[in-house]
Amino acid sequence: QVQLVESGGGLVQAGGSLRLSCAASVRISSMNAMAWYRQAPGKQRGFVARITSGGPTTYAESLKGRFTISRDNTKNTVYLQMNSLKPEDTAVYYCKGEAPYSDYWGQGTQVTVSS
Repeated sequence: QVQLVESGGGLVQAGGSLRLSCAASVRISSMNAMAWYRQAPGKQRGFVARITSGGPTTYAESLKGRFTISRDNTKNTVYLQMNSLKPEDTAVYYCKGEAPYSDYWGQGTQVTVSS
């Protein structure tokens, strides 16, 4: 059973930074890719960023330049560095593991950006 545990969320003022972590119970190198999604109140869950096993990354167009996804295979952890945060970044952030035959989700971590 794959478990993904997010951490690092919290309350931050606009313009601030946070780094989210997603710790996996398995080797993330066995995953095709790891990704971050977010869901704001009253909205659908949306794509944030993705990193493949080989390293290439993709981002939601609106977040490029402010968010950075990275991975540490030795720690089986994926990170999301978020800078210049805005109130509209307020959401629950979810980690997703894309395995060869299934996807796995974490429980999410709340990020709240105050104006």
